[in-house]
Amino acid sequence: MYIFGKFQILQGPHGSTLPGPCDSPALLRFFLSCNLTLKDLRIKNSPKFHVKFDNCEGVHIEGLSINSPALSPNTDGIHIENTKSVGIYNSKISNGDDCISIGTGCSDVDIENVTCGPSHGISVGSLGVHNSQACVANITVRNTVIRHSDNGLRIKTWQGGTGSVTGLTFDTIYMEVFRNCIIIDQYYCLSKSCMNQSTAVYVSDIVYNNIRGTYDVRSPPIHFACSDSLPCTNITMSEVELLPFEGELVDDPFCWNAYGPQQTLTIPPITCLQDGEPERIVERASFGC
Repeated sequence: MYIFGKFQILQGPHGSTLPGPCDSPALLRFFLSCNLTLKDLRIKNSPKFHVKFDNCEGVHIEGLSINSPALSPNTDGIHIENTKSVGIYNSKISNGDDCISIGTGCSDVDIENVTCGPSHGISVGSLGVHNSQACVANITVRNTVIRHSDNGLRIKTWQGGTGSVTGLTFDTIYMEVFRNCIIIDQYYCLSKSCMNQSTAVYVSDIVYNNIRGTYDVRSPPIHFACSDSLPCTNITMSEVELLPFEGELVDDPFCWNAYGPQQTLTIPPITCLQDGEPERIVERASFGC
C-alpha cells in the first residue's frame, strides 16, 4: 500500500507565508484507538507529521517507509503522545524533523531495527512546556541506525515543567550525525527569551549501551545539560565510542549537574559525569507520575 500526500510548506494560516500558526495537518492520525496495527506502508511528503498516535494503547508498527525532504519543517516521521504499549519495528524513515518523537504520557515503547536519516534523530520530548506535567517511562531503542541527522538520541525538556522521564534504554545504536550524538537538554527553548525556573521534569535511569558512530566537531558528541534544581541521576554509560569525522580531534563531552555510573571507559572520556547521587533528591512520588 502506498500513501502519498502533496508536500507543502505552510508557515502561516491557510497556506500563506505570513507569520502565524502553521495549520498543516498530520497525514495519518490515530486517536483513542486500541490494539491497532500499521504495517507495510510507504508514506511520502506529508505536510506535517507523517503518522501520529494520540491517546492510543496497543500499537504495532512494522515495515513503514517514510520519505520527505531533509529541509521539510515539522515532518516528524512517527509521533506518539499519551500512548502506551507501542512496538515500532523494521522501518525506514527519512524526513526533515524527528525520525521518531515521543511525547508526554507514553510508556512501554519498544523500538527495534529502525533506520533514520536524514532526520533530527530519535527524540523524547519536548516535555513540560508552559509549566505542564510530563510523564514518560519504559522506552527501549535497540539495533537502530541514525545517519545524516542533526542529532542522534535526544531528551529535551522545558524549564518550569514537572513530572519525570525514567527507564529509558538505548542499546546497540550506530550513528553518523552532524551535531550531538547523545543529548539531554533540560534548558530546551525555541528562543533566547526563556527565563530560568526552579522546577523541572526529573530525568533518571537512562542507559546508553553499545553506542558507536561519528560526529561533526561543531558541538560536543555528548551533552548532558541538567536542571540546577533537579539533577539527572543514574545515567549509565557502557561501550560508548563516538569519533569525529575525518580524523579530527576528539571533542570533550559537556555535563552539568548529571550523575551516573560509567561501566566501561567511553570514547571520548566523559569525566564530567559525576559518580553516585546528589545530596538531595526529591521523593519520586512528588513528581505525580
